[in-house]
Amino acid sequence: MSKNRLEAFSDGVIAILITIMVLELRAPHGGELSSLRPVVPSLLSYVLSFIYLGIYWNNHHHLLHATERINGTILWANLHLLFWLSLIPFTMSWLAEEPRAPFPAAAYGGVLFAAAIAYTILARCIIAVQGKESVLARAMGRDRKGKISLALYLIAIPLAFVRTWLADAIYVIVAIIWFVPDRRIERRLNHDHH
Repeated sequence: MSKNRLEAFSDGVIAILITIMVLELRAPHGGELSSLRPVVPSLLSYVLSFIYLGIYWNNHHHLLHATERINGTILWANLHLLFWLSLIPFTMSWLAEEPRAPFPAAAYGGVLFAAAIAYTILARCIIAVQGKESVLARAMGRDRKGKISLALYLIAIPLAFVRTWLADAIYVIVAIIWFVPDRRIERRLNHDHH
């Protein structure tokens, strides 16, 4: 199977997830600015979730750009990632409905943590096929950014039961860390082509 087919399928799934999320948004009742107040939690959870899906879409593109060949293990690892990403609309909706409740905040973090693990597994599966001297292996290096993100999720999930807003703030911080696309792969590809 070509990596183009894998990338097209993944792009389609992420596009559908974004569509599902936007359909969850409800218009406010009333025409005044104050009528937005009840829908602010929904809007904020949508924006954060949209950013997360955008981050995964962007980095997934870079990951596959650095991939020369794929196998069945990579296909399953990719599906594993897509499974966890597919739960973002559900946890987003729950978080929007109950923004101060600990379980929705912890569940949101749990899904983000699992998606980050799945992304790491996918990258490692690709490196296993491409080799330790591949563009991707050299670009990923020790993956400090990935490890920091995982540690922050592990802090945020139990913190949701103590201070929900702190857990939410950590999810925002991780998104900010990744908002600028991971340039390691791009730099390595540019370096190897010169």
